[in-house]
Amino acid sequence: MTNEPRRHGGTEKTFNDSDLTDLIIRSAIEVHRTLGPGLLESAYEECLCYELLLHGTPIEQQKPLPLIYKGLRLDCGYRMDIVVAERVVVELKCVEKILPIHEAQLLTYLKLSGLRTGLILNFHTHVLKDGIKRLVL
Repeated sequence: MTNEPRRHGGTEKTFNDSDLTDLIIRSAIEVHRTLGPGLLESAYEECLCYELLLHGTPIEQQKPLPLIYKGLRLDCGYRMDIVVAERVVVELKCVEKILPIHEAQLLTYLKLSGLRTGLILNFHTHVLKDGIKRLVL
């Protein structure tokens, strides 16, 4: 497996964050409705990416996120699950519930990436809407 992020889709369309998060949530609900809870995070990631690509949305999977410390670039192994249209960070979870540490992780990813909008999607719920958290810097 390569360490490069997987990039899919074109960049012809112009998106705003609100429209993107709506599309991401609709796509995630479709995946959850079809698969249900109980699978590995990686399965939901692949299916969500497929759904987004069906809508012509550009995505990057497992995008590396370097840490810059006093001008020193550190490749610490941080990866964002999905970046949609170079605007929205999507972190997928399969946990009992979203915890403050998950929110802190996403906020850190937003700060380090320079992006403003992020979603946590927890697929380990009976109804996906109960597992969605939107954060904006």
